[in-house]
Amino acid sequence: SRDEVQQERHQLQAEESRQRYFNAPSHIRRKLMSAPLTMSALCPSAKDDEVQLVRGHHKGTQTGKVVAVYRSKYVIHVERIQREKANGATVYVNLHPSKSRSLHFKGPLTPMEFRLTVVITKLLKAGPQDRRGLCLDRKAAPAGPRRREG
Repeated sequence: SRDEVQQERHQLQAEESRQRYFNAPSHIRRKLMSAPLTMSALCPSAKDDEVQLVRGHHKGTQTGKVVAVYRSKYVIHVERIQREKANGATVYVNLHPSKSRSLHFKGPLTPMEFRLTVVITKLLKAGPQDRRGLCLDRKAAPAGPRRREG
C-alpha cells in the first residue's frame, strides 16, 4: 500500500544519511564536528579551543580546553574531563563536539566576526535573484524596538 511505500522510502533515507555520516571524508567531518557558538552559529572544533559542556553526564559550569580532536571517531577530548580505568590509569572521556559550547576559540576571528563571515558567505553563495528572498539571521538582530542614533 501507499503507507508501506512511504515507510520504506523514509527508512532508505535514514540509512543513506547514516551511511554518508559514517563514511564522510575528513574535510566534511570537520564541519560535522561543530560546536554551537551562539544560538544560530556553529564553529568547527579545534585543539586549544575553550569549551563548556552543556549536555550529557559531564554538563555544568565546568570549562576546559580541547586537548585532542579525533575526526575518525567524531570525538573531542577536554582537559579536565577524565576517568580512571580499572588498572588505575586516567584517560580522557570521548565527547561529541555538539555536546559542548565554544567559549573562546583558537581562530583569529572573534565570535562576532565569525558570525559576519557566515552571513557574508550566505550572501555570496546566493545568486542575485535569491538575495532578495534570503532571510538573514533574525537572532543576530538586537532584541527590542529599534532606536535611531543621532
